[in-house]
Amino acid sequence: MFHQISSIFYFCKKYGWKKQKYRKIFNHLKIILFIIPFLISVNKTYATDLPKPLKSEDFHEVDIEKVKIGRLLFHDKILSANRNIACATCHSHDLGGSDGLSLGIGEGGQGIGLERTAGAGDDKIKKRIPRNALALWNLGFKDITTLLHDGRVTKSDTFGNGFNTPAQELLPKGLDNIVAVQALFPMTRQFEMAGNPGENEIIGLVSKVGKDSMRIDRVWPVITHRIRGIPEYVELFKNAFDDVNGPLDINITHIVNSIAAFEIHEWTSFDSPFDEYLNGDKHALTLKQINGMNLFYGKANCSSCHSGSLLSDQKFHSIGIPQFGPGRTRPFDPYARDVGRMVETDNINDMYKFKTPALRNVSLTAPYGHNGAYPTLKSIIKHHLNPIKMNKNWKPEYANLPKATWLEEIDFVTFSDKREQDRILSSIDIQPIELNDKEIDELVSFLKSLTGRSGNQRPLGKPDKVPSGLSID
Repeated sequence: MFHQISSIFYFCKKYGWKKQKYRKIFNHLKIILFIIPFLISVNKTYATDLPKPLKSEDFHEVDIEKVKIGRLLFHDKILSANRNIACATCHSHDLGGSDGLSLGIGEGGQGIGLERTAGAGDDKIKKRIPRNALALWNLGFKDITTLLHDGRVTKSDTFGNGFNTPAQELLPKGLDNIVAVQALFPMTRQFEMAGNPGENEIIGLVSKVGKDSMRIDRVWPVITHRIRGIPEYVELFKNAFDDVNGPLDINITHIVNSIAAFEIHEWTSFDSPFDEYLNGDKHALTLKQINGMNLFYGKANCSSCHSGSLLSDQKFHSIGIPQFGPGRTRPFDPYARDVGRMVETDNINDMYKFKTPALRNVSLTAPYGHNGAYPTLKSIIKHHLNPIKMNKNWKPEYANLPKATWLEEIDFVTFSDKREQDRILSSIDIQPIELNDKEIDELVSFLKSLTGRSGNQRPLGKPDKVPSGLSID
């Protein structure tokens, strides 16, 4: 190759060295000096370095006594307004910390996971959860700065308390981390855990009309009062927290700090073949997985967004996922749609953008996309490679939506709206890439290598009972 390039550039003809061997050596060096910078430049353009191996010190430390309380609270329906749904209802141990549905069934539903129904009679759901239930893997990673599909829980000093959240300046003090912050909000949301207007005191406090309307902080003392009234919880809190000596010392901060401790302890995972490879075991991955890894960090350009130790840049991108369901809208939006990050920022440049999901244990968390539009890893990869084509060829039957005939009229209204579809497609900010079927299969194989050896077999699992005496899903 060097000889061919040298003949093209006439390197061998420019120098009249007397000895042929010195001339050849010199010209080889010239070509090497020309080629190496070029290859380095290409590598930097099309590939990203592999992430550093994860270590236990990369995660927030948790106290095991808080973890024990959090495990019970996570599975206890006492935190929901109508006492009929728990965190674990939509974040199941058996489904990678998610629920296996495209759009979740919250308040009013029955059952759990893939068997969950939309309820019946007066208790049936009034609306689907607008977004796919996020899995809980590695939320305790210290470098996480934003949570949820639209980033409505973000590290920020906008309100002087370290976080930008729906509570704004009303956020309680003493929260251990961003995971505890996020745990505050499902119990305040109508279709998740708070219930519908007229059903209970909690939703009444959230939706109260007047100058102090939407004061979600009113909910937390009511929930706390319930916990204070259960002797078993009081004793557990006294044992875990130095500042709790009796029921009245318990506050919402103790509750969500405990839930966060459990989530971090239970779903921290870095025991995958990929982790073993990063730690030096070059035989941990198969040849097919290595080929997929090289595509991921090279030609397929996946790592331009799925970067870092959790394989997420924690930024927001518009990739044209087919829209359906009620979506999350701004108050003045005239119909069901989902404008993504723009809901939080009101910035038109954020329209239809959603947070890059972390990919560790991704094989356990189907379906995929902010609304669970794609049932398999292969289908979501193909969408990334050609979003416009995949969007236009998408079919409603790809979505896993528990039957709710009274909601069918709006389930796919956005998908059927040509103008909205055109706006979504025109916002796409990733470029098409051509891969053949073999390369796509290699990418799938690599993504499966991100699955921890322990999988869904988590350290503590589901308790047999909870202190409230309510049933466990």
